Amino acid sequence: MRARVSWTLVLAAFLALPPFQRDRVEEMGFGAIFRTERMRVDPALTHALRSRWDTEANAFVFPWGHMIPSLEDVSRITGLRVYGKAVSGYTYPCYHDIAERLLDLPVERRSSLVPRVALQESLGLFEAGKNAGESEDEYLERLARVSRRELASEPGPQADLDLRRFLVLFLGRLLFATRGDAVHCRFLPLLADLGEVGGYAWGAAFLAHQFDCLSASDRQTSMSGFYPFLQVWAYLHLPALGRGELRRPGLVPIARCWESRRDTRHLADQLKRLQEAIDSYPYLDVVWQPYLGEGDEGQPWLVQARPYFGRSVWLHALNLVLPLNLFLTQRSLGFRQSVVEFPIRDRFRRPGRSFRGLHDTTDWRERERE
Repeated sequence: MRARVSWTLVLAAFLALPPFQRDRVEEMGFGAIFRTERMRVDPALTHALRSRWDTEANAFVFPWGHMIPSLEDVSRITGLRVYGKAVSGYTYPCYHDIAERLLDLPVERRSSLVPRVALQESLGLFEAGKNAGESEDEYLERLARVSRRELASEPGPQADLDLRRFLVLFLGRLLFATRGDAVHCRFLPLLADLGEVGGYAWGAAFLAHQFDCLSASDRQTSMSGFYPFLQVWAYLHLPALGRGELRRPGLVPIARCWESRRDTRHLADQLKRLQEAIDSYPYLDVVWQPYLGEGDEGQPWLVQARPYFGRSVWLHALNLVLPLNLFLTQRSLGFRQSVVEFPIRDRFRRPGRSFRGLHDTTDWRERERE
């Protein structure tokens, strides 16, 4: 529920932006996300998948073998760019000064968290709670209407400030959301030059974040971040589970086509039945290549992304560095294992989230070259 509310708030802020600002967001490669319908959260499916996640392998372990969400899945389901510069750069022990300079918002000393209410109100999202009897569409329209009054209508320094605030809300509350009420601004240094934002492989960073969330405690029943990705991944690869409905075929990105099927049973009952369904899932009904025969029409982000499909590479999201072990899937299918493109030197003895250096000003690009 909370994830869906966050999505509504971010979408309202996007719709409130004047056309020239929305064009800038589109040029950055984020536009496809905002064309996706708000999807019902399926906590039972998320929990069932998380219970199958192997943190060491960064892969789902099913009775029929390993399955791994890939860069092609990210590109086709979300429309995010998986090519470009690695999402890597500086992290700081304190974001107070940089947040004051780039956002004109308060951040506590020795912190990377922006108060959620202050950030929302800077975008005109006042009284963000839903009114009694208000439909989802009415709620969204009201938020966007009120927000629009507070935003700059012409290009200039104030418009740049508005856009950075929006991007921090989008990245920290939707794409790379974490648990807790405050919104992190760890990516803020990459937003200093707004003209460079679109040059980063945000889709690859998003996949790293998804892997990290899957590795969290299995007591959690929700996913941080853009939750439709994992749900649609399951609809495509494990259709016999029957958790999704193809409502709008032919739309792109693929997340726009699907809706979560309503299930009124108790969560524990749903989860038990899902676990049993996965244990007895017909191997021949597993869809390993759901995009065979799919074209590129209306998906310009796929053209430059194709060289990255099917490759085992490192995924970067600042201090988070994780391997994409696609060779495990090939082995499950009995294919000849391809060359793994990981470094020869043992640079990352503990793949995953590194907290080394977070208490100092750290350039993670230098760590990549160590």
